Amino acid sequence: MFFYYLRLSALSYRRNPILSSLMVLAISIGVGAYMVIFTLNYVMGGNPIPQKSDQLFHVQIDSGNPNTESDPPPQLTYLDATALIEADAAFRETPSSKFSGILEPDGDARPFSIVGRGASADFFPMFNVPFLYGNPWDESADRNQQQVAIISKELNERLYGGQDSSGETLRLHGSSFQIVGVLDDWSPVPKFYDVNNNPFNGGEEVFIPWSLIIPLEFPRDGNTNCWKAVDPGMEGFLNSECVWIQYWVELRDSDEEADYLQFLNNYAAQQKEFGRLPRPMNNALYDVEEWLMKEEVLPNETKILSALAAMLLAVCLLNTIGLLLSKFLGKSGEIGVRQALGAHKGSLFLQHVIEAGFIGLLGGILGLAVAAAGLEGIKVILGEDLMMTDWIQLNPPVVAVTLLLAIFATIAAGFYPIWRACNINPAIHLKTQ
Repeated sequence: MFFYYLRLSALSYRRNPILSSLMVLAISIGVGAYMVIFTLNYVMGGNPIPQKSDQLFHVQIDSGNPNTESDPPPQLTYLDATALIEADAAFRETPSSKFSGILEPDGDARPFSIVGRGASADFFPMFNVPFLYGNPWDESADRNQQQVAIISKELNERLYGGQDSSGETLRLHGSSFQIVGVLDDWSPVPKFYDVNNNPFNGGEEVFIPWSLIIPLEFPRDGNTNCWKAVDPGMEGFLNSECVWIQYWVELRDSDEEADYLQFLNNYAAQQKEFGRLPRPMNNALYDVEEWLMKEEVLPNETKILSALAAMLLAVCLLNTIGLLLSKFLGKSGEIGVRQALGAHKGSLFLQHVIEAGFIGLLGGILGLAVAAAGLEGIKVILGEDLMMTDWIQLNPPVVAVTLLLAIFATIAAGFYPIWRACNINPAIHLKTQ
């Protein structure tokens, strides 16, 4: 019966193609525009590491300006980061900071600039970073400042044609590093481990032990904020209250979380005795989702756009109600004949629900094209200079949601027209047949 009603829906479309096409167009515009914003929210506001986001915590120590009432700084000072590393109080932990450098390829290729990240050996198992070749360095490389490196899959393609480059030597910023691993595809969106430096930018090309950043004088390529004067020289900067380091810990349960927060408070109390951290104690641990929410990674503008897109969808559905009413009432003679021949209202209702769903499906398919075009337009507007845009695309969940939204929204919009059509008095229309 379903396929019979589906065939009747196709025949009905052919009998009145203009009115039916107008409905399909209205639905496609409304659903397509809504799905553009839905896609952005779905990706930008999603959980980038759902399998363990409740075990990963961003560390905040309130080393801010005592003359302001601002939130604690989102990053740590060098003094605090090194103290936490030495304490080794978490199951896993990693400082992290962004750097830039000049890479000198072998042969006649010209040097080029890269963006890298200093991190500890724990960074890779903490964040479930996949490897194509090799493995992460171990803790001894951090302690002994071994000049090892891990490169991205893209950089490996560029330098070594995609072959296993483990053991090769990488010349970076005037120093030689031994490649110990090559990452597989890994680009979490948003880039939760560093939301201070555009969380929608692409990932780093080279990872090295964080303990090498200072000795090898790699240029910092991230946010640095200082609330008081800094003494001259590198030593003065390292001993300053400038914040520039992200710090993450992995804590496996609530007991470890409570113990680590107590450790932070004890550390802060000790620093206060030394004359540091003049503000009231306000240390904190935020898991991944809490941190993304606190830092407002999902812009407020997208919420406004979501409301506008929902309003546009509602307007399109209101127009669809009027068009469906006109279409179904235009079939009143046919409906009257079927009722006189004994057709039950339930079967008439089901027939027209399937017809509305058929129109919604066509609108959803066209809506996918509208949404795809809209996302391409957003890529052009944003451009690669503002952020990486590879993640802005329709994926299977969004395609499924688009089609289901179009079908169910059209059926919902058709309830009143269907009810009116199924309650026609057949005697009135039989006179005209």
